Amino acid sequence: MTISELEARIEAILFTMGDAVGLERIAVATEQDEDTCRRVIRNMMDKYSGEDRGIQIIELDGAYQMCTKTEMYETLVRIAHVPKKHVLTDVLLETLSIIAYKQPVTKIEIEHIRGVKTDHAVNKLVEYNLVCEAGRLDAPGRPILFATTEEFLRNFGIESLDDLPVINPDKIEDFKLEAEQEAQLELDI
Repeated sequence: MTISELEARIEAILFTMGDAVGLERIAVATEQDEDTCRRVIRNMMDKYSGEDRGIQIIELDGAYQMCTKTEMYETLVRIAHVPKKHVLTDVLLETLSIIAYKQPVTKIEIEHIRGVKTDHAVNKLVEYNLVCEAGRLDAPGRPILFATTEEFLRNFGIESLDDLPVINPDKIEDFKLEAEQEAQLELDI
């Protein structure tokens, strides 16, 4: 099989599947080894990165997906007329941050951190496909565990959860001190 034929097969797989496809599955389907597939996909990613292309291949945690370049958004808006745009409020972003950093996590754990009910926020994040059920905790009542999705990675432009920003430990102590001071002020009132 020539490189061009392999590229065509990989392109067909990624286009048809729509979602991210793991490297192992691509290798099995094309009857090639993973290293060869990885090199060919990287080459394809470079080709698609040219300004004259409207699509790209992105890597998401060891899997690959074909998608539209972000620069094409305005054109797609014009064709779709009414794009469905999810609005992430501060509450949703705060809840999403907790899930991203603590996953898998239960609603009770999120509520403990936030100090308020999170049903609406978690349900919205599930609706937006940024968060999904990731199993159940082996505890009384078997509460649902939540984790982020591939859509989360895609929307925030990161390849894996390892790419999430790390908070400086000194800042964490500052945040704790501020929270304690705020709590004390509320008790004094």
